[in-house]
Amino acid sequence: MVSKKVLEELEKKTKKSKEIFENAKELTPYGVHSNYRALDPYPIYFRSGKGSRLYDADGNEYLDFNMAFGALTIGHSHPVLVKKLKERLENGTILGFEYENSYRLAKLITKIYNVDMVRFSMNGADATQTAVRMARAYTGRPKILKFEGCYHGSHDALAVSIKPAKGKGGYYRSPMPVLAGPGISPSIVNDVVIAPFNDLEAVEKILSKNPNDIAAIILEPVPMNMGLVEPEKGFLEGLRKMADEYGSVLIFDEVKTGSKYYGGASAYYGVRPDLMTLGKAIAGGLPISVVAGKKEIFSVLGPGKTSHAGTFNSNPVSVDAAIIVLEEIFYESEIKKAIKMSKDLAKGYSDIISDFKIPMNVKSWALSGSLYFGVKEVKNWRDFLNTNVSLWYEFLFAMMLKGVIPAAPGPDEQWTVSIVHTKEEIEQHIEAFKEISKSLKNIKSEIAVEEAI
Repeated sequence: MVSKKVLEELEKKTKKSKEIFENAKELTPYGVHSNYRALDPYPIYFRSGKGSRLYDADGNEYLDFNMAFGALTIGHSHPVLVKKLKERLENGTILGFEYENSYRLAKLITKIYNVDMVRFSMNGADATQTAVRMARAYTGRPKILKFEGCYHGSHDALAVSIKPAKGKGGYYRSPMPVLAGPGISPSIVNDVVIAPFNDLEAVEKILSKNPNDIAAIILEPVPMNMGLVEPEKGFLEGLRKMADEYGSVLIFDEVKTGSKYYGGASAYYGVRPDLMTLGKAIAGGLPISVVAGKKEIFSVLGPGKTSHAGTFNSNPVSVDAAIIVLEEIFYESEIKKAIKMSKDLAKGYSDIISDFKIPMNVKSWALSGSLYFGVKEVKNWRDFLNTNVSLWYEFLFAMMLKGVIPAAPGPDEQWTVSIVHTKEEIEQHIEAFKEISKSLKNIKSEIAVEEAI
């Protein structure tokens, strides 16, 4: 999967991680506590982060552009957040009752994201699960339309067609629902219909076959689990129109996109969903999630109504962290500066790719970008399946040997530029890629995509 030379150098640099892995895999599958952290030949274990830097178990320093899968758009351990959270910890981490500052955070979110009401939970899966329940309760309908390749958390309701392998999804314009893995009830496929991203005509046909059954259309407005795929012009607007026409609730899953542009992707594209979900980035990486949207849909929540509960919902630490981030750190002006740096990073990649004639391309949006090896353009999941996964991992490890984590681990992920990254660090990232480009161009691989993702 990765060249022998790179693997040998990696093992020399990360001996402690290999040792930890050998012990950890005896106590937990693959030595990790999330399937998405598993890495071949072994995961790299980290001990700390500061600003734009990460430090692994061997003490190696890395310039970090993973940023916790995009959750750290304000960087690691922001000093303002750390100082104020110390004060919060002295006054309790959980109170068992509703926290007084919850209202203050709700006001902030309704203003920034142009929504009427909110409910707080702990993680993205909680939020999307609640949004789906609300849509079903509001419409009285059973089915959810989601898009092939989009990820909305690990709960069963949407654990369908997340990463279907080649040949498993049927006809590309009317994909078959594919369970994400064993242990999920087969009956789930009866309540989820799958559509290809960026194909309005296909969505229209699917809706017309289920005119009175679709409770919600849920999507990442900019899918970030097949690299980074921007919606084509008119696609989101078309979904908005169809949702209204068929009486379905339009849900934007903005757990990733919500903090990569001020006001989220809905503000960027000028399309207002009925519900949206937000995640941990609004709290500087602390566990919190939000369901937000129209007041009439929120009428389904309450005692004796649609179920929504959680002991840690609206906990003081996460709520105060979000208030600090949104009021004192994550200013719109800072986001704009970081977006400019992300564009500069994308241009740096594009120039080197052109100079070295590497079979790959780059796509960026707001604070993030993604690299695709072996394909010219990716508009949906089926396009992504043609990418060269082996080259991507060669790139990842070669960059890490240069002291740069170029993106979240995985060819279906992307980089995140935080507000603490500097112009000099962008240049360091670009220079590292330039140094490894000659070897990347010459490496050939025949490993099938579906075996590696």
